[in-house]
Amino acid sequence: MTRGARIGELDGFRAGPVSRQASARLVVATEGPGFTDITGRVAAFVARSGVAHGVLTVFCRHTSASLTIQENADPDVQTDLMTALDGFAPRHGAYVHGSEGPDDMPAHIRTLVTDASLAVPVLDARLALGTWQGIYLIEHRDRPHRREVVLAVVGG
Repeated sequence: MTRGARIGELDGFRAGPVSRQASARLVVATEGPGFTDITGRVAAFVARSGVAHGVLTVFCRHTSASLTIQENADPDVQTDLMTALDGFAPRHGAYVHGSEGPDDMPAHIRTLVTDASLAVPVLDARLALGTWQGIYLIEHRDRPHRREVVLAVVGG
């Protein structure tokens, strides 16, 4: 039981038919480990889709890169998150799988604890992200890669 919490009424409730959908692929060329902010491209896709109210799915087609929604104001957050992931899944751990190099299995583990896909509401033809939120592709491998992200939005 949560003490003192108050749950408000529904605000801005809307209902209607699903009448539009759109999809596209986004290729992200990474330079190695780190966060790539894809929020602008994803927002442009939603604007082009014509969907005013619905849900967006963002899906990463890889098992050694992932997606996250994180703070977009202070780059130190990304640095600290990478440090935490390095501690959680170190590159030279005692892994059985190693045929693709010492960074491959840690990359799979990091993807396991982050996300391969995200769902983001679309309200008033915009991503319903919080003030300090951005959508990021996280590259977990040590060398550059071309990562494919699939975007799909449905709504009205």
